[in-house]
Amino acid sequence: MRKTTRVNSLTPIAIVLVLASAYGFWYKNSRGKIRKVEKPAEGAFNAEILGEDLGVRATLVQFSSAFCTPCRATKALLQNVVAEMPDVRHIDIDAEAHLDLVRKLDIRSTPTTLFLDSRGVEVGRAVGAPRRDQVLDALSALQ
Repeated sequence: MRKTTRVNSLTPIAIVLVLASAYGFWYKNSRGKIRKVEKPAEGAFNAEILGEDLGVRATLVQFSSAFCTPCRATKALLQNVVAEMPDVRHIDIDAEAHLDLVRKLDIRSTPTTLFLDSRGVEVGRAVGAPRRDQVLDALSALQ
């Protein structure tokens, strides 16, 4: 009888550990990856919406917040990449100051980076901090 009680008391702990581990693996694998946008949003972005001119070939629009450490790392990475490409622009938008735009674009966490083509149409999105090679691959697809 004691053995059954011990097993029954450990079962909820085991279930919580399995679920927490599964969520952790999913979360880690979903952050920072650049996903193609299958159905672009209606209309395109322009300088009036973003507050700055678009790049000739592409524009990286980063939504960040003041106390977000990954946002600072992402900003440095994107500025570094853009410095090597004169036809690509990086625009950093403070999510807290532009809540209407955040809601409209369904930005759920920071950093989120939108990849816009030369027309200002969203073609990709990275939630979390992307790696340099991922950014370069996404930009090379916009040739």
